[in-house]
Order: sequence, then structure tokens, then C-alpha cells
Amino acid sequence: MPLFAIGLSHRTAPVDLRERVDFSRLGAGDALDAAVARGIATETVVLSTCNRAEIYAVAGPEGPDAVGRFFAEYHDVPLAELADHLYVRRGAEVARHLFRVAAGLDSLVVGEPQILGQVKAAYGVASDRGHTGAIINRLFHSAFGAGKRVRRETGLSEGAVSVSYAATALARKIFGDLAELNVVVVGAGDMAKLTAVHLQAQGVRQLTIASRTLTTAQRLAAELSGRAVAWTELGDGLRGADIVITATGASTPVLTRAGVQDVMRTRPPRPLFIIDIAVPRDVEAAAGDLEQVFLYNIDDLQGIVRDNLARRSGELERAEAIVDEEVDRFDRWMHSREAIPTLIALRDRFERIRQAEIARLESKLAGLPPEARDRVDEITRLMVEKLLLAPTEGLKAVRDANTIGTYAEVLNELFRLETGESSGEGTRPRRITPLRRG
Repeated sequence: MPLFAIGLSHRTAPVDLRERVDFSRLGAGDALDAAVARGIATETVVLSTCNRAEIYAVAGPEGPDAVGRFFAEYHDVPLAELADHLYVRRGAEVARHLFRVAAGLDSLVVGEPQILGQVKAAYGVASDRGHTGAIINRLFHSAFGAGKRVRRETGLSEGAVSVSYAATALARKIFGDLAELNVVVVGAGDMAKLTAVHLQAQGVRQLTIASRTLTTAQRLAAELSGRAVAWTELGDGLRGADIVITATGASTPVLTRAGVQDVMRTRPPRPLFIIDIAVPRDVEAAAGDLEQVFLYNIDDLQGIVRDNLARRSGELERAEAIVDEEVDRFDRWMHSREAIPTLIALRDRFERIRQAEIARLESKLAGLPPEARDRVDEITRLMVEKLLLAPTEGLKAVRDANTIGTYAEVLNELFRLETGESSGEGTRPRRITPLRRG
């Protein structure tokens, strides 16, 4: 059955659409179960990060269309609205896409380290729930290997950047020196913490952490020599801020236009820069329309990404070469699978002939001691293995699906895998239909 992937990412869809199809909003595991319950595919993984929503699956020819409809219906978004933003990958291109994702080559900020862990987590959920099989297992484990190789064999992850790093870089681009600025980080999760670490390294005057759980904010603030504010006092914290960076996991905005407007009314008349790096967004887009409020979201980091790409062009070439090698290895494995039914039938045919001949010679072998009879059995089995070695390796090495089908038909005919006519087998082998790729 065909392997395919369907999804959208920061490369194909704006942030407002990405946050509407964010599987993690209601739980990626629940989305996975819902997709499987429809009987769309035999193997399924749902990958949902702040910049992508993807489903990897093994299904029949109608699979991609069915998964596309699932995307739309599960999120209550018209399919016509999604169609221009969804991409579909098939066969080896699925591997290329996933390997690049796992290696950080398809990330908003190339080389960011978190994505490999997110890919592993998505696969782990699917595997634990019994929604994976031989093809998906091989695909994702190959992706893990590709991601590790890129990190180990290239300098792409040296001084690794992330969305948090890019947010800090954007703040430096706006203000230059951050040493005299007051910065508020809204959130205390991994992304918020990483952002706060980058800001601390810039020597900001005051670093303030705000979180729904005050003890969590206090713990992070203590680590970074900052201060914590209670969630109910977030407005007071914003009044003294020059830069606000939001990075919560909330499903709805934590800063509304009305709330930001209230803050601006009661603070000195100076600009407030808000960098929203969360998906779904933490800040209502309309807040950016307010006087003296400058709002940036995750898509505004693209310029920093382009600069990053320019600096890392040499490492990127090496990383892409590694991905090519791993895709080629996976593709060879996939093609070899198409020959397996014919090879199984061929081995079965030879083994039946071998056993039939030994049975026919039973009267002549009866006088042999047990060890000699065992030796005859071993010699004839090894002869069969030797005879089958060349055709087995040759058929597995063929890359073209149509050629595999042709060879399989020839083997069916030459060795009578279809008719079962032979010397003394006494049973009719099952018909093996050669696999063809659709």
C-alpha cells in the first residue's frame, strides 16, 4: 500500500491558518485516534508542532484525499480554504520530507534542535497506541538516524538557533543594545525559558517572568536573576516593559487588544514592542493596530531565517547530501519490499521441490544413519539457498516498480508459481500477484 504524507507548514500557510489546524490544541493523540477510527489508513502518525501539522500514513490510492478531508472536518475548516496550502508527498518524497524535518532543515530557523525530539514524540504516541507498522516504523527510525547524522557530521547545530534565538535577534535588530531595556517574558515553558536565557545573555536591565503558575515563574526568575509577577499582575508588568515576548501554550490569546490598550493608557508615552512566538498566537492581531504598539509574530522572523541560511550555506549542502544518502537507503528498502511476495513464493516453490525429492528417495535413504540423513537435508537446503541467492539479490536491487513487476511475472511463468506444475510437489502453490506502485 502506498506511503504518503499530507500537511501544511510555515512554508505553505500563514500563521492564522496554522493555528486553526493545530492538532496539539485538542491533543495530538486524540487527533490520531480520530483519524485511525475513520479507517483511512493501516499505519498513521500525526506530527503537530508550532509550525507544522502533518499526517504520515500508509493507505490505498484514496488515502491522501481522505486525509485531506479529515484535516478539514476535524478542525471545522472548509476544505476549499485548506486546499491551496496542503502539500502531499508520496513514496521516497515522504522520506525526503520527514528526514529534512527531523534534521532541522525544514524548520523556520534552520538547525533548531527541538524538532527531532518532537518527531520522536509523535512517533512514540502512534507506536504506543498500535497505529504503526513495518513501513512507518522503518520510515521514522530512518528519520531519527538522518537527524542524528546531520547534527553529528555537520556544523549546522553549532551555536544552534531556535525561534527563541530569532526572537532575541529581532529585538537586537530593533533596539541595538538591549542593556537598558526592561523585558517581560510571558510563559515559563521550554520556549519561554530558552528565550529568557538568550535575553539574559544580552544583559537586559530587567527580566520579568509572568506565568499562570506563580511558583513556576518564580523558579525560572530565580535561575536567571530576574523577577516574577503573578498572572493577575501581568498588566502592571507590561506598563514598565520595553519588549514583551509571549511564548505560552494557551489555546486562546492571553493578550487581547482591549487589554493592551488599557496598558498603553496608563504607561508613559513610549513604544511597546511585542514579539509573539507562540502558535496558536498569544496576542490578538488587532493589538498591533494600536498607537505605539509594534506587534511581530512568528512569521516575521523569516528575515532572520534568511540571514541564518546565508551564513550556513556550506553546512546546508553537507546536510542535504546526508539526507540524500539516507533517502536512497530507505528507497532501496521500499523497492525491495515490492519483490518480497514473489521471492517468498519462489523460496516456497524450491523448498517444496526439495522436500518432495527427499520424500521420493526415502527408500534409498532409509538405510542411512540419522546423522547422515541430517547431512543430506543440510546439503540440499544449502544448495537451494545458493541457487536462490543471485535472483533474490538481483530482484531486490531493482529500483523501477514496473521492472519489478515484469521480473515477477517472468519468475511466476518460468517456475510455474501460478500453475503449480512440477515434479512431484503434489500441491498447487498460491498465485502471487506482483506489487505495482500506484
